[in-house]
Amino acid sequence: MDVIEKPAGPADLVQQWPRLHLERGKSTSLVEQIVQEVSQLVRQQSLTQGCKMPSVRQFAKCNAVSTFTVVESYERLITLGLLSSRRGSGYFVNRPATLASPAVPSPQLTQDALSPDLYSGVSTALPVGSGWLPPEWYGDDTLLDSVRQAMRIPSQRLRGYGNPLGFPSLRQHLAQTLSQDLFAVDPEQILLTHGATHAFDLILRTLCKAGDVVLVETPGYSNLISLIRHHGCIPVGIPRDASGLQLDVLTEKAVLHQPKIMFVNTVLQNPLGTSLSQPQVHRLLALAEQFDFWLVEDDIYRELCPRPEPSLAAMDGLRRVIRVGSFSKVLSPALRVGSICASHSLTGELLRIKMLAGLTTSEINERAVLHALSSSQYRRMTERLKRQLDQGQIKAQQILQSAGLQLLAQPRGGMFVSAGLPNATQNVHQLTQMAQEAGILLAPDHFFSLQESSYPWWRFNIAWCDAPLLQHFLRSL
Repeated sequence: MDVIEKPAGPADLVQQWPRLHLERGKSTSLVEQIVQEVSQLVRQQSLTQGCKMPSVRQFAKCNAVSTFTVVESYERLITLGLLSSRRGSGYFVNRPATLASPAVPSPQLTQDALSPDLYSGVSTALPVGSGWLPPEWYGDDTLLDSVRQAMRIPSQRLRGYGNPLGFPSLRQHLAQTLSQDLFAVDPEQILLTHGATHAFDLILRTLCKAGDVVLVETPGYSNLISLIRHHGCIPVGIPRDASGLQLDVLTEKAVLHQPKIMFVNTVLQNPLGTSLSQPQVHRLLALAEQFDFWLVEDDIYRELCPRPEPSLAAMDGLRRVIRVGSFSKVLSPALRVGSICASHSLTGELLRIKMLAGLTTSEINERAVLHALSSSQYRRMTERLKRQLDQGQIKAQQILQSAGLQLLAQPRGGMFVSAGLPNATQNVHQLTQMAQEAGILLAPDHFFSLQESSYPWWRFNIAWCDAPLLQHFLRSL
């Protein structure tokens, strides 16, 4: 590598500029060559932490490539965590995790998207950023009765691991329900999982390899981004806002990246609470066909929706769409039961990967879910829950807006509303830390987004928005 001398200026300006040895005509694209070489330079510390990379135009001129190629390369390096961008300042080198110094315990509280307190339900802090509802919102003892019934499992069923596809009676019930309400499916096309996140993991293991590009909504489900990176894949964000998915951006990214999969939360999206319109769903299916990528429909909130909404799986018939469901939101996250609906050929491969990763799922949990779904109280319970969520949405939005927060989008229902402070003088990390010190767990914008937000915002769980502690904290801002 040839190195250009560091120009005079502040210490955080360019320390060394890479003039790379790029080969035209190779099977490896120029973007991939740049990503590979810059990654190696960072890991070797030839490019040190904090040094400023050349601007897009400078890099393009230095290496005789187009600015288009440089933008794409920098974007991939950012998703790999090797570069970061600062608005108005440029691109800077991050220190790779493998070279990072051992963490020094801090007396301050720390929190990220995988913080146990957001999931355990036993923290003393107010879980305003959590993804689960209080047990009392479900009203009656349907779930407890179902768990007791499930524990009466016949003794002969305790001899083996259970059906690798999942408890047959539950799969039969799901097939009947989905066939009546959405699309025709048979039980052999349904694979039961340990919740939706396990389903996403199995799909990534089955369909992707390291280096594949995976499209995600931004903002979108926080754990999914980390999971994609864990598998060595590259998440590329498609903006989603109050008007839905920015499908023109999706088209541009599909041309650039040739993605393998796109994950989409069609109904009551997490964190915005919005649903895609019928025209958007039609166009999304057309784009998946045009650019030959799979669509994974995250459909775990449909039963909480107060009105019918479009379904990718119903329109596609499980040809290119894989539908993921879960009972964490309508029954309890403690049961850890989800499902994948896919074509016959794909279900067989997903089953093989499921068995390699963990053999089977818990038949006791799956029996409990079946008892709950089959009970005479279930439909009344879900209707009551939807009414309570609708009322909670109205109240939560009023509380947030009266405290000076601005909604990112108008939710169609469900348990989440996202709002922020356009005129905040402190950043989201400082404000989230202040909330923790006040005994409040928030879910800040960077949990859900691939790019930096223009102002601090959070995802709020409406079940806890009327707590006096939160209202007092918001007024103090």
